[in-house]
Amino acid sequence: MSMKLISSFLTVAILAAQADRKPNIVFILADDLGYGELGCYGQKKIRTPNIDQLASQGIKFTHHYTGAPVCAPARCVLLTGLHLGHAEIRNNGDSKNGRKFPGQWPITSGAITIAEALKEGGYVSGGFGKWGLGPTDSSGSPIKQGFDRFYGYNCQRNAHSFFPPFLDDDEGEEIINKQPIPGHLRRPKEEIKANDYRDETYAPDRILEEALEFLDKNKDTPFFLYLPFVEPHVAMHPPQEWIDRYPKEWDQKKGPYRGQNGYLPHPRPRAGYAAMISDLDEHVGTILQRLKKHGLVENTIVVFTSDNGTTHPSRDPKFHVGGVDAPFFNSTAGLRGWKGSVNEGGIRVPAIVRWPGKIEAGSTTSAPSYFPDWFPTLCKAARVKIPKELDGSDLTPALTKKSFERSKPMIWEFHGYGGQLAVIDFPWKVVRQKAKSKKPGKWQLYNIRKDPAEGNDLAKQNPEIVNRLEAAFEQDRTPNNRAKLPLYD
Repeated sequence: MSMKLISSFLTVAILAAQADRKPNIVFILADDLGYGELGCYGQKKIRTPNIDQLASQGIKFTHHYTGAPVCAPARCVLLTGLHLGHAEIRNNGDSKNGRKFPGQWPITSGAITIAEALKEGGYVSGGFGKWGLGPTDSSGSPIKQGFDRFYGYNCQRNAHSFFPPFLDDDEGEEIINKQPIPGHLRRPKEEIKANDYRDETYAPDRILEEALEFLDKNKDTPFFLYLPFVEPHVAMHPPQEWIDRYPKEWDQKKGPYRGQNGYLPHPRPRAGYAAMISDLDEHVGTILQRLKKHGLVENTIVVFTSDNGTTHPSRDPKFHVGGVDAPFFNSTAGLRGWKGSVNEGGIRVPAIVRWPGKIEAGSTTSAPSYFPDWFPTLCKAARVKIPKELDGSDLTPALTKKSFERSKPMIWEFHGYGGQLAVIDFPWKVVRQKAKSKKPGKWQLYNIRKDPAEGNDLAKQNPEIVNRLEAAFEQDRTPNNRAKLPLYD
């Protein structure tokens, strides 16, 4: 047999093996990144070249929604595939177990996560970043929830500092800073220097190192790489090199942030916030380059999204919480509301998916979708069994530009900020929030296709739509054992 023929047989064998191999999955979750804070979503001031390139190579969602408007419940919805009317965690909250950083309420041992489902299909799973679904000594530990490796912040409170005393390492801890920087401090009068809030190890960089090591180690087997990165959540103390790339003029009139709205002060808060997002973008680029180095681009699904909308206002109208100046960056792209709200600005988030050969490069979809959808979608792509109890819809048709219809309306039962409800049966959306009297407000109705800023309440003109969506909510939720819903129970 000639060498040419042997080579031809080998090529065919390699291609057949690659075609049969299950796709790797990289799921990148930003923290508090607003709908309008990426260049590919219209941002004009903040540089995000790597994420923008990812969008140019895949599909961009224009109507994708998080599972909740704050951190822990959003992650619960994402990883368990159950919307807020069924999720075990429906608000942020500490579990009391005597530790300095206790962790959030743990999901139970009966919860089934994406990682557990993928493990049944032969996947190895690693999580790197912010977990927020239970301490290491509880049923909510990532290692007890299907992950083979975890490194990062188990507790959201520890994640308020990017120079924390330790990071969680599987079910142990690694001390990374001998003189850690607390995430909260005020300086009403003194000079503010960014370097005063830095120590030896910048946690996002250390987390990235561990994620890359996991990728290198598991490049030859199907893997699920979950990357809940912590930026741009405040406190704000990004690398100086990124701060220096943004105009000093931005902050000359605005002045420094002194910690009056929580978290750490910063001498150049506008540049500081942009730097956090650009640093996040650089980390995304590093992951994408490592996939390319190992020849994994063609057989890897990459998803990028955010856990909720951008940081909300607080006491001092000069700055939002932590010194963020969201109006300056048009962080919500004109949408109403912020983090903590079920209005569009709080729950509509950027979402990008790249899967070469399956998804058309540079495409866009307006398919209404949200976090519960990722569980069945990723299981379908991985060719593993999809649990029957999930609330989401398989997004494969939307990803491949085919006809897509939801099986049922999208639901939010959020127990924070006085209690808030929302139901979307696109293009209709109903919202119910606490009124000024602290009593339940009336249902509001919006056509979010025509009115994305939710400025025109159509409830009085369309009571039948309000009644239909309220009925959909009542029929598709269960009471929560930890807390009653202020607006309903």
